[in-house]
Amino acid sequence: MKAAVLQFPGSNCDRDMYTALKRAGADVTMVWHKDADLPEGVDVVGVPGGFSYGDYLRCGAIAANSPVVASLKKHVERGGYAFGICNGFQVLTEARLLPGALLRNGNLKYICRTVGLAVEITDSPYTSAYAQGQHIRIPIAHHDGNFTADADTLDMLEGEGLVAFRYLDNPNGSDRDIAGILSPNRRVLGMMPHPERAAEPAHGNEDGALFFASLLEAVVSA
Repeated sequence: MKAAVLQFPGSNCDRDMYTALKRAGADVTMVWHKDADLPEGVDVVGVPGGFSYGDYLRCGAIAANSPVVASLKKHVERGGYAFGICNGFQVLTEARLLPGALLRNGNLKYICRTVGLAVEITDSPYTSAYAQGQHIRIPIAHHDGNFTADADTLDMLEGEGLVAFRYLDNPNGSDRDIAGILSPNRRVLGMMPHPERAAEPAHGNEDGALFFASLLEAVVSA
């Protein structure tokens, strides 16, 4: 599996994502935001967490208009895999690669702790290594993680099985406890919790490692 991790000014989880993908067995390349093209033959693109462009304007809004995101959109249109974690999820919604928006946390405070999630589906490239309904613990670290969408969009996500992860104890006010969603073809995922921060023994928790194992298996099988 060939993977690319995008880097923006203010990204701070790019190395974590790189390492998690590497540990899963991927050949990983870092790609700077001003690069016009992704590496040839890339299978999956990861958009990392952090504070791209200092979170000015809206979280992820400036990054969504970077040259590399134009290439990311073409990659997705060709049927490529892409996922965004935390600020990366914000970038994907701002780029309209995923529906909804990430608003200020309901308590108006930055939250940094490990939370419980329920795995809602297993028939996706990002969740196949988990068990249906499995409870896992994954860290969060965000100020604008309140996933919001109109009722029709929420019903569509629920009805088509596109909610990948749901909070067990909603920390930020997200609609319907949604922590992560998929695109209609299930190849694009966005989630606020950080599986790359729970992906090896040194983290004290390896629940996130199955996220990357799922992705590797999906790409290799395809």
